[in-house]
Amino acid sequence: MNQSVSASPTSASSASFIELRSGLRMPYVEAGEGELLLFVHGSLCDYRYWQPQLAGLSKHYRCVAVSLTHYWPATDTDTDAEPGLPFSWSEHANEVAQFIERFGVGPAHVVGHSRGGCVAFHFARRYPEHVRTLTLADPGGPLQIAGRPPASLPETVNALRAKAAQLIESGDVEAGLQLFVDSVSRPGFWAMSTAGFRRMATNNAHTLARQFRDPLPAYVPEEATEVRCPVLLIDGEKSPDMFRRTAAALQNWLPDGRRETVRGASHGMNLAHPSAFNRYVDEFIRSVSEQRAQ
Repeated sequence: MNQSVSASPTSASSASFIELRSGLRMPYVEAGEGELLLFVHGSLCDYRYWQPQLAGLSKHYRCVAVSLTHYWPATDTDTDAEPGLPFSWSEHANEVAQFIERFGVGPAHVVGHSRGGCVAFHFARRYPEHVRTLTLADPGGPLQIAGRPPASLPETVNALRAKAAQLIESGDVEAGLQLFVDSVSRPGFWAMSTAGFRRMATNNAHTLARQFRDPLPAYVPEEATEVRCPVLLIDGEKSPDMFRRTAAALQNWLPDGRRETVRGASHGMNLAHPSAFNRYVDEFIRSVSEQRAQ
Protein backbone atom coordinates (compact mmCIF):
# COMPACT_ATOMS: atom_id res chain seq x y z
CA MET A 1 0.00 0.00 0.00
CA ASN A 2 1.68 3.17 -1.16
CA GLN A 3 1.13 6.70 -2.27
CA SER A 4 2.24 5.63 -5.73
CA VAL A 5 -1.06 3.88 -6.40
CA SER A 6 -2.05 5.83 -9.47
CA ALA A 7 -4.21 3.51 -11.54
CA SER A 8 -7.87 4.46 -11.66
CA PRO A 9 -10.23 1.74 -10.44
CA THR A 10 -11.75 -0.60 -12.97
CA SER A 11 -15.54 -0.33 -12.97
CA ALA A 12 -17.63 -3.20 -11.69
CA SER A 13 -19.35 -3.38 -15.09
CA SER A 14 -16.07 -4.48 -16.69
CA ALA A 15 -15.81 -7.61 -14.53
CA SER A 16 -16.78 -11.14 -15.46
CA PHE A 17 -17.97 -13.69 -12.91
CA ILE A 18 -17.48 -17.39 -12.29
CA GLU A 19 -20.03 -19.07 -10.06
CA LEU A 20 -18.60 -21.39 -7.43
CA ARG A 21 -20.16 -24.50 -5.95
CA SER A 22 -21.40 -22.45 -2.99
CA GLY A 23 -23.45 -20.21 -5.27
CA LEU A 24 -21.18 -17.24 -4.56
CA ARG A 25 -19.64 -15.60 -7.61
CA MET A 26 -15.96 -14.76 -7.99
CA PRO A 27 -15.45 -11.55 -10.02
CA TYR A 28 -12.41 -11.17 -12.25
CA VAL A 29 -10.85 -9.05 -14.98
CA GLU A 30 -8.35 -10.23 -17.56
CA ALA A 31 -5.93 -9.01 -20.21
CA GLY A 32 -3.48 -10.61 -22.62
CA GLU A 33 -2.85 -14.07 -24.02
CA GLY A 34 -0.61 -16.97 -23.11
CA GLU A 35 -0.16 -19.05 -19.98
CA LEU A 36 -2.55 -18.18 -17.15
CA LEU A 37 -1.09 -15.73 -14.59
CA LEU A 38 -3.55 -15.36 -11.70
CA PHE A 39 -3.39 -12.57 -9.10
CA VAL A 40 -4.84 -12.86 -5.56
CA HIS A 41 -5.24 -9.64 -3.57
CA GLY A 42 -4.83 -8.99 0.15
CA SER A 43 -6.73 -7.09 2.84
CA LEU A 44 -9.10 -4.27 1.83
CA CYS A 45 -8.36 -4.86 -1.84
CA ASP A 46 -9.90 -6.53 -4.89
CA TYR A 47 -8.99 -7.11 -8.52
CA ARG A 48 -8.35 -3.37 -9.01
CA TYR A 49 -5.21 -3.69 -6.89
CA TRP A 50 -3.37 -5.49 -9.71
CA GLN A 51 -3.97 -3.02 -12.54
CA PRO A 52 -0.24 -2.19 -12.95
CA GLN A 53 0.51 -5.90 -13.26
CA LEU A 54 -2.21 -6.52 -15.84
CA ALA A 55 -0.97 -3.52 -17.80
CA GLY A 56 2.65 -4.66 -17.79
CA LEU A 57 2.56 -8.46 -17.80
CA SER A 58 -0.33 -8.99 -20.22
CA LYS A 59 2.19 -8.57 -23.04
CA HIS A 60 3.41 -12.08 -22.25
CA TYR A 61 0.67 -13.84 -20.23
CA ARG A 62 -3.07 -14.20 -19.91
CA CYS A 63 -3.35 -12.11 -16.76
CA VAL A 64 -6.40 -12.61 -14.56
CA ALA A 65 -7.03 -10.69 -11.33
CA VAL A 66 -9.80 -11.99 -9.07
CA SER A 67 -11.79 -10.50 -6.25
CA LEU A 68 -12.12 -13.11 -3.52
CA THR A 69 -15.69 -13.82 -2.41
CA HIS A 70 -17.24 -11.19 -0.11
CA TYR A 71 -15.03 -8.45 -1.62
CA TRP A 72 -16.09 -5.71 -4.04
CA PRO A 73 -17.90 -5.75 -6.44
CA ALA A 74 -19.75 -8.86 -5.24
CA THR A 75 -21.87 -8.84 -2.13
CA ASP A 76 -23.17 -11.73 -0.05
CA THR A 77 -26.68 -11.07 -1.34
CA ASP A 78 -25.75 -11.08 -5.03
CA THR A 79 -26.55 -14.77 -5.48
CA ASP A 80 -28.65 -17.60 -4.21
CA ALA A 81 -25.71 -18.77 -2.14
CA GLU A 82 -26.09 -21.02 0.84
CA PRO A 83 -26.86 -18.90 3.94
CA GLY A 84 -24.16 -18.30 6.50
CA LEU A 85 -21.17 -19.01 4.26
CA PRO A 86 -18.09 -18.03 6.26
CA PHE A 87 -15.49 -15.44 5.44
CA SER A 88 -12.46 -17.71 5.67
CA TRP A 89 -8.87 -17.75 4.43
CA SER A 90 -9.18 -21.53 4.13
CA GLU A 91 -12.34 -21.31 2.03
CA HIS A 92 -10.72 -18.65 -0.12
CA ALA A 93 -7.82 -21.06 -0.81
CA ASN A 94 -10.32 -23.69 -1.93
CA GLU A 95 -12.16 -21.15 -4.05
CA VAL A 96 -8.99 -20.22 -5.94
CA ALA A 97 -8.76 -23.87 -6.99
CA GLN A 98 -12.43 -23.90 -8.00
CA PHE A 99 -11.91 -20.74 -10.03
CA ILE A 100 -9.00 -22.26 -11.97
CA GLU A 101 -11.00 -25.45 -12.59
CA ARG A 102 -13.97 -23.54 -13.94
CA PHE A 103 -11.88 -21.00 -15.86
CA GLY A 104 -10.61 -23.97 -17.79
CA VAL A 105 -7.11 -22.93 -18.91
CA GLY A 106 -5.00 -23.96 -15.92
CA PRO A 107 -2.71 -24.82 -14.31
CA ALA A 108 -1.72 -21.26 -13.42
CA HIS A 109 1.19 -19.15 -12.34
CA VAL A 110 -0.26 -17.67 -9.13
CA VAL A 111 0.74 -14.41 -7.42
CA GLY A 112 -0.58 -13.56 -3.95
CA HIS A 113 0.00 -10.43 -1.87
CA SER A 114 -0.23 -10.08 1.93
CA ARG A 115 -3.33 -11.98 3.13
CA GLY A 116 -3.69 -13.19 -0.43
CA GLY A 117 -0.17 -14.60 -0.17
CA CYS A 118 -1.30 -16.82 2.70
CA VAL A 119 -4.36 -17.86 0.70
CA ALA A 120 -2.17 -18.67 -2.33
CA PHE A 121 0.34 -20.60 -0.18
CA HIS A 122 -2.33 -22.94 1.17
CA PHE A 123 -3.99 -23.25 -2.23
CA ALA A 124 -0.66 -24.44 -3.65
CA ARG A 125 -0.24 -26.97 -0.80
CA ARG A 126 -3.70 -28.42 -1.33
CA TYR A 127 -3.99 -28.31 -5.11
CA PRO A 128 -0.57 -28.89 -6.72
CA GLU A 129 -2.24 -29.92 -9.97
CA HIS A 130 -3.53 -26.37 -10.47
CA VAL A 131 -0.29 -24.40 -10.01
CA ARG A 132 2.81 -24.02 -12.19
CA THR A 133 4.66 -21.45 -10.10
CA LEU A 134 3.85 -19.45 -6.98
CA THR A 135 4.87 -15.88 -6.18
CA LEU A 136 4.28 -14.63 -2.63
CA ALA A 137 4.63 -10.89 -2.06
CA ASP A 138 4.96 -10.02 1.65
CA PRO A 139 2.85 -13.07 2.57
CA GLY A 140 0.67 -12.43 5.63
CA GLY A 141 0.38 -14.58 8.74
CA PRO A 142 2.60 -15.32 11.75
CA LEU A 143 5.77 -17.38 11.58
CA GLN A 144 6.22 -20.47 13.76
CA ILE A 145 9.80 -20.96 14.92
CA ALA A 146 10.83 -24.38 16.24
CA GLY A 147 11.06 -24.55 20.02
CA ARG A 148 8.95 -21.44 20.60
CA PRO A 149 5.34 -21.17 21.82
CA PRO A 150 2.57 -21.31 19.20
CA ALA A 151 2.87 -18.32 16.93
CA SER A 152 0.42 -15.45 16.97
CA LEU A 153 0.57 -11.76 16.18
CA PRO A 154 1.86 -9.51 18.98
CA GLU A 155 -0.81 -8.24 21.36
CA THR A 156 -0.02 -4.66 20.35
CA VAL A 157 -0.85 -5.54 16.72
CA ASN A 158 -4.05 -7.33 17.71
CA ALA A 159 -5.13 -4.39 19.85
CA LEU A 160 -4.48 -1.94 17.02
CA ARG A 161 -6.44 -4.05 14.56
CA ALA A 162 -9.32 -4.44 16.99
CA LYS A 163 -9.41 -0.66 17.33
CA ALA A 164 -9.42 -0.26 13.53
CA ALA A 165 -12.34 -2.69 13.19
CA GLN A 166 -14.22 -0.94 16.00
CA LEU A 167 -13.83 2.43 14.31
CA ILE A 168 -15.12 1.06 11.00
CA GLU A 169 -18.09 -0.71 12.55
CA SER A 170 -19.01 2.44 14.50
CA GLY A 171 -19.08 4.45 11.27
CA ASP A 172 -15.68 6.18 11.44
CA VAL A 173 -14.49 4.28 8.39
CA GLU A 174 -11.66 6.55 7.29
CA ALA A 175 -10.04 6.63 10.74
CA GLY A 176 -10.20 2.84 10.96
CA LEU A 177 -8.73 2.40 7.50
CA GLN A 178 -5.95 4.88 8.20
CA LEU A 179 -5.03 3.04 11.40
CA PHE A 180 -4.86 -0.34 9.66
CA VAL A 181 -3.17 0.74 6.41
CA ASP A 182 -0.47 2.73 8.19
CA SER A 183 0.23 -0.27 10.45
CA VAL A 184 0.96 -2.66 7.58
CA SER A 185 2.93 -0.12 5.55
CA ARG A 186 4.37 2.94 7.27
CA PRO A 187 2.85 5.88 9.16
CA GLY A 188 1.41 8.39 6.74
CA PHE A 189 0.77 6.01 3.87
CA TRP A 190 -3.01 6.34 4.02
CA ALA A 191 -2.80 10.11 3.76
CA MET A 192 -0.45 9.84 0.77
CA SER A 193 -2.50 7.22 -1.08
CA THR A 194 -4.49 8.21 -4.13
CA ALA A 195 -8.23 8.68 -4.18
CA GLY A 196 -8.50 5.47 -6.21
CA PHE A 197 -6.77 3.38 -3.58
CA ARG A 198 -8.76 4.94 -0.74
CA ARG A 199 -11.99 4.27 -2.65
CA MET A 200 -11.03 0.61 -3.10
CA ALA A 201 -10.22 0.22 0.59
CA THR A 202 -13.48 1.93 1.56
CA ASN A 203 -15.44 -0.41 -0.73
CA ASN A 204 -13.90 -3.35 1.17
CA ALA A 205 -13.90 -1.92 4.69
CA HIS A 206 -16.72 -4.29 5.71
CA THR A 207 -14.32 -7.26 5.33
CA LEU A 208 -11.80 -6.08 7.91
CA ALA A 209 -13.63 -7.15 11.06
CA ARG A 210 -14.42 -10.48 9.42
CA GLN A 211 -10.80 -11.22 8.67
CA PHE A 212 -9.76 -10.36 12.23
CA ARG A 213 -12.23 -12.98 13.43
CA ASP A 214 -10.53 -15.43 11.06
CA PRO A 215 -6.82 -15.11 11.92
CA LEU A 216 -4.29 -16.44 9.44
CA PRO A 217 -2.46 -19.64 10.39
CA ALA A 218 1.23 -19.75 11.23
CA TYR A 219 3.75 -20.85 8.63
CA VAL A 220 5.55 -24.05 9.67
CA PRO A 221 8.36 -25.98 7.94
CA GLU A 222 6.29 -29.14 7.53
CA GLU A 223 3.64 -27.37 5.46
CA ALA A 224 6.22 -25.44 3.44
CA THR A 225 7.74 -28.70 2.25
CA GLU A 226 4.32 -29.65 0.84
CA VAL A 227 4.57 -26.83 -1.72
CA ARG A 228 6.21 -28.65 -4.60
CA CYS A 229 6.20 -25.94 -7.26
CA PRO A 230 8.93 -23.29 -7.63
CA VAL A 231 8.22 -20.30 -5.37
CA LEU A 232 9.36 -16.68 -5.66
CA LEU A 233 9.23 -14.59 -2.49
CA ILE A 234 9.14 -10.82 -2.99
CA ASP A 235 9.42 -8.33 -0.17
CA GLY A 236 9.88 -4.58 0.00
CA GLU A 237 13.12 -3.14 1.32
CA LYS A 238 11.06 -1.03 3.73
CA SER A 239 8.33 -3.59 4.46
CA PRO A 240 7.58 -4.19 8.15
CA ASP A 241 9.95 -6.71 9.72
CA MET A 242 7.26 -9.35 10.20
CA PHE A 243 6.88 -9.71 6.42
CA ARG A 244 10.62 -9.80 5.77
CA ARG A 245 11.19 -12.43 8.46
CA THR A 246 8.49 -14.61 6.91
CA ALA A 247 10.03 -14.28 3.45
CA ALA A 248 13.46 -15.24 4.78
CA ALA A 249 12.13 -18.28 6.66
CA LEU A 250 10.04 -19.54 3.77
CA GLN A 251 13.01 -19.20 1.43
CA ASN A 252 14.87 -21.68 3.64
CA TRP A 253 11.92 -24.02 4.22
CA LEU A 254 10.57 -24.33 0.69
CA PRO A 255 12.00 -27.05 -1.53
CA ASP A 256 12.44 -24.55 -4.38
CA GLY A 257 12.30 -21.08 -2.86
CA ARG A 258 13.85 -17.93 -4.31
CA ARG A 259 13.73 -14.36 -3.06
CA GLU A 260 13.86 -10.84 -4.46
CA THR A 261 13.60 -7.47 -2.71
CA VAL A 262 12.09 -4.37 -4.30
CA ARG A 263 14.39 -1.53 -3.33
CA GLY A 264 12.88 1.58 -1.81
CA ALA A 265 9.44 0.00 -1.45
CA SER A 266 7.30 -1.07 1.48
CA HIS A 267 4.31 -3.42 1.65
CA GLY A 268 2.74 -2.21 -1.61
CA MET A 269 5.87 -2.90 -3.62
CA ASN A 270 3.94 -3.94 -6.73
CA LEU A 271 2.34 -0.50 -6.83
CA ALA A 272 5.28 1.62 -5.69
CA HIS A 273 7.66 0.08 -8.25
CA PRO A 274 5.56 -1.95 -10.69
CA SER A 275 8.30 -2.26 -13.32
CA ALA A 276 10.67 -3.93 -10.85
CA PHE A 277 7.94 -6.17 -9.44
CA ASN A 278 6.74 -7.19 -12.90
CA ARG A 279 10.30 -7.88 -14.03
CA TYR A 280 10.93 -10.19 -11.07
CA VAL A 281 7.74 -12.14 -11.76
CA ASP A 282 8.44 -12.40 -15.50
CA GLU A 283 12.08 -13.44 -15.06
CA PHE A 284 11.09 -16.04 -12.48
CA ILE A 285 8.45 -17.64 -14.70
CA ARG A 286 10.79 -17.60 -17.70
CA SER A 287 13.62 -19.20 -15.74
CA VAL A 288 11.35 -21.97 -14.51
CA SER A 289 10.09 -22.59 -18.03
CA GLU A 290 13.65 -22.75 -19.37
CA GLN A 291 14.67 -25.23 -16.69
CA ARG A 292 11.72 -27.47 -17.49
CA ALA A 293 12.55 -27.36 -21.20
CA GLN A 294 16.11 -28.61 -20.64
